[in-house]
Amino acid sequence: MSPTDPTAHERLYRSLRSQIMLGELPPGRALTLRGIARDHHLSMTPAREAVRRLVAEGALTLSGSGRVATPALTDDRIEELAALRALIEPELAARALPRAHFALIDRLALMNGRIADAVERHDAVGYIRCNLEFHRMLYLRAQAPAMLAMLETIWLQLGPTMRALYGRVKRNEPPRHHRMILAALRAGDEPALRLAVRADVTHGLRHLTSTEGA
Repeated sequence: MSPTDPTAHERLYRSLRSQIMLGELPPGRALTLRGIARDHHLSMTPAREAVRRLVAEGALTLSGSGRVATPALTDDRIEELAALRALIEPELAARALPRAHFALIDRLALMNGRIADAVERHDAVGYIRCNLEFHRMLYLRAQAPAMLAMLETIWLQLGPTMRALYGRVKRNEPPRHHRMILAALRAGDEPALRLAVRADVTHGLRHLTSTEGA
């Protein structure tokens, strides 16, 4: 394989992006181009390009000295990202509502069951993966790709911190607001749907600041 093979770069980019979004890497984890290239059996060129794209998306940070790391968010930054989620996600859900047919709602309920299974297994990465998929599955019906792309950059920045949060907050059941979301979708109730999505987002992110130092 050529060291400049674009498919190698794309695979590496998507692999690292998924790891970061799902919280498989902790906040503040230092990375090196050499280490990334070695771990994925690639040359430095695709590693450099993948890191460049992830830094541009906010999924990785790059210091003045050239140090690359996963984001370690301050409380102010978490609150900012929470505010953005509270604006974007209810709007995406509302736009999805007219196209949220019963088959989709059934799939969302099934995904919520998988979230419950991950909680029971204390599987943090599985929980984050299924939770994001629950939301993405709904928001795709909004047919608003620019908003969804913007939201995914927020999820990327929050991924490592969400994983650290899971280790501090004892969760014994899936997010209760998901049941409210499903009920609002079945009823075709846009105000209730907006409220449920906003509550789901803000409730989870509130823990990120309230548990610091606990």
